[in-house]
Amino acid sequence: MKRIIPLCLFFCSISIFSQEDNFWDNVRFGGGFGFSFGSNATTLSISPSAVYDFSEEFSIGGSIGYLYNKSENYSANVYSASVITLYRPIRSVEFSGELLQSYVNKTAGSIEDNYSYPSLNIGAAYITGKITFGVQYDLLYKENKSIYANAFSPFIRVLF
Repeated sequence: MKRIIPLCLFFCSISIFSQEDNFWDNVRFGGGFGFSFGSNATTLSISPSAVYDFSEEFSIGGSIGYLYNKSENYSANVYSASVITLYRPIRSVEFSGELLQSYVNKTAGSIEDNYSYPSLNIGAAYITGKITFGVQYDLLYKENKSIYANAFSPFIRVLF
């Protein structure tokens, strides 16, 4: 949790620089959520985010997240914080870079494991309105640490 403090300081520093009247006009809020229910398995996730648009092409922001996963003999709680940069060379295409720190508490049978791990995701996406559909690749992916099946993961981002 100590690593979340720098992220909070980042968001506080944004408000310090909000002396300019139109600062908040350039901030977009949104995020993502997900859920999956199946035979003896449940996954729920939420990740609110905020980004500041420096221009039509370039944005930077942050996100916090929570993911819960439970199946027959396994459960996990994952907390995360990230910094994200977005680049839009044309209106409908977006490239992203995201540094994500995750804190995992998982139980498999009687074995409990707590650890943290970083992810460095690069992605490409298609933008339609306020919704972005894309895929990202984790450059720091480690099969034994990540909660994801592989380094590639699709995403949907909504920012208003």
